[in-house]
Amino acid sequence: MASLRTDVDTAIVSAQQEPFFLVGSERSGTTLLRLMLAHHAKIECAPEFEFLVEALPDDAGWPALEPYYDWLATNRIFLPHRLEIDRALDYPALMKSFVAQYCRRSMKPIHGVTCHKHFDRLLRVWPRARFVHVLRDGRDVARSCIGMGWAGNVWYGAERWIEAEELWARLAARLEPARRIELRYEDLVREPARELTRLCAFLGTQYDQGMLDYSRDSSYERPDPKLIAQWKQKLAPAELALLEARIGPLLRQRGYEPSGVPAARVGALRRLTLACENRWVRFCFRRQRYGLAHLVQCRIAHLCGLRAWQSRLLLAQNDVDNRHLR
Repeated sequence: MASLRTDVDTAIVSAQQEPFFLVGSERSGTTLLRLMLAHHAKIECAPEFEFLVEALPDDAGWPALEPYYDWLATNRIFLPHRLEIDRALDYPALMKSFVAQYCRRSMKPIHGVTCHKHFDRLLRVWPRARFVHVLRDGRDVARSCIGMGWAGNVWYGAERWIEAEELWARLAARLEPARRIELRYEDLVREPARELTRLCAFLGTQYDQGMLDYSRDSSYERPDPKLIAQWKQKLAPAELALLEARIGPLLRQRGYEPSGVPAARVGALRRLTLACENRWVRFCFRRQRYGLAHLVQCRIAHLCGLRAWQSRLLLAQNDVDNRHLR
């Protein structure tokens, strides 16, 4: 038994030097794929770990650790994982320790992490990392972002998709083919076994039928082709016209069919109207979820620089968000 434990620990340490990262826009199917991967007998894949890179400067250097510790103390993504903060470590070592702590719980030899934002910065901590990119039709992503309360219209709902796709294009150009693979959400839903077999080969293992058993212990159902191209039924022609104006060329570049709706003309006045609508709809969403009193207190605490009060309000807000996500 001791020998087995040593072998597993050695494999984890080795894999820790070059983990894989599951990247792509939010609402693009990364959670579905993560659940599939985590149900493989030899693969662990952590949920969103944006806290690994969000505090990193854009250019070079590492963030100051004390402010970073304070930020983690109210970070909704970090807190549920109950990871230990070893203050003796520098920033890169601390990031590696977070990944190791999470993945050591399952003792699987292959492991990775999900990240939606600034995932190019991961190379500064893991220079030889591998990347799994998930691509989904930007029209479905934009529609889903509105439902999450992140955007007030499709023009702004498409922003996360645009940012992720442009970032991936820049990152992929820096990676040799052996260190990157791309999966389309639509292909994963239509042919899950085929796509997962391809992905497992990239990760150095074989397909495991248990990867499709994730519905037994999660709220996600088995792949349903009806989830593909929902924009055809759920977006109005006016919304499609806006999306054609904003992401039409990028959609076609990514191989997605055009909607057939002519692109809208979006001048300065229309952009201003869309920006106002976005802010108002998002405010209404937040008012309904957190209450007007909470939003007013947050604003006062921010303006007055009352950090302790801000932290308490943010933790209360996290509780509300977590209840909605269950």
